Amino acid sequence: MNSVAHDIKNHCLRLLARREHSQKELITKLMQKGFQRADIQFVIDDLAQNNWQSDARFAESYARYRLKKGYGATAIRYELSQKGIDVAVNTLNDAMLTVAGDWLDLLTQTYCKKYGEIAPITRYDWSKRSRFLLQRGFSSSQITEFARKLRFIYS
Repeated sequence: MNSVAHDIKNHCLRLLARREHSQKELITKLMQKGFQRADIQFVIDDLAQNNWQSDARFAESYARYRLKKGYGATAIRYELSQKGIDVAVNTLNDAMLTVAGDWLDLLTQTYCKKYGEIAPITRYDWSKRSRFLLQRGFSSSQITEFARKLRFIYS
């Protein structure tokens, strides 16, 4: 292994020791340090082959982090795609459901954290609150189910 590859590997290992990183994140950070993409890719492929770096592990870790912050599957999928993760929807859903438990429970927790206890509200207030939930990455069917289950919207 030449000196440049050794430097790249050491830098990668320092980054990976702190938290999981996607390959795209590592490439971006190393290119900002002035390394060449071809050299970087060779080292990252070697790290992935030896299981030091794993996009699947990163995706699970990132999904767990965002779920705990009250984000839904749509938002998490989008954020992962921005970080270079192309995980099959079913695989990601399975991983997220393992962490989240029930989507309706997560949606309820997110709603209560933002708005306090669940109490009857007007349709106008509900439209604002449902937009918040949509922005958090919950699907419209999940939000509708949440409203139907609780029946707390006044006309």
